[in-house]
Amino acid sequence: MPINPATDRPTAATRADVVRWIERDRAVAVVRTDEPEKLVQIAQALQVGGVVCFEVTMTVPNAIEGIRAVTEAMSGSVLVGAGSVTDAETARAAIEAGARYVVSPVFRREVIEAAHDLDAAAMPGCFTPTEIYEATEAGADVAKVFPAGALGPGFIRGVLAPLPHLKLMPTGGVSLDNASEWLRAGAVAVGAGSALVETDAVAAGDWARLTANAKRLRASVDAA
Repeated sequence: MPINPATDRPTAATRADVVRWIERDRAVAVVRTDEPEKLVQIAQALQVGGVVCFEVTMTVPNAIEGIRAVTEAMSGSVLVGAGSVTDAETARAAIEAGARYVVSPVFRREVIEAAHDLDAAAMPGCFTPTEIYEATEAGADVAKVFPAGALGPGFIRGVLAPLPHLKLMPTGGVSLDNASEWLRAGAVAVGAGSALVETDAVAAGDWARLTANAKRLRASVDAA
């Protein structure tokens, strides 16, 4: 039975709780915007549509303050994370601002260690089976397969055949309608960025469109 993220809320008290939340919701919104003052409105619009895992990337101006604003405004109703994190100092700052997980475009051991020191989850970016395996051995809670669009769902299925214990989250190449294909291939979650949080919709303050996008993504996820 599909979950209802608006009412069936898990906890994010520990790193293990965070991973369970992501595995349960199976969809992470990757938010890149030049308008950080709209982050709370973006999060609210996505939440109404059923997407409640929210990743603020470090490419957003004043991203740390944006994480703090969303965390305070949403009061635990969304799971806030930090994206595009490539060093331990940024990981610590993001977590202290309220992020409960850090996502990287690359595999950096120091980022995993910094996140775990503060009981937050770490999701490094990986592209090859060897890199995914090494990141998992280094403690990665979930391996972000990136850019997944260059690989396709068959890659997820192929990697998991001999290594079924790995937790993979494809990001880059995930659309509002193909999320179910990645999940059926064995991914524990998907990361959706520009297809979900459209730049022109944010610029126009078209929150109804973001909510509609979130509902469409939620439907694809639940279909898996």
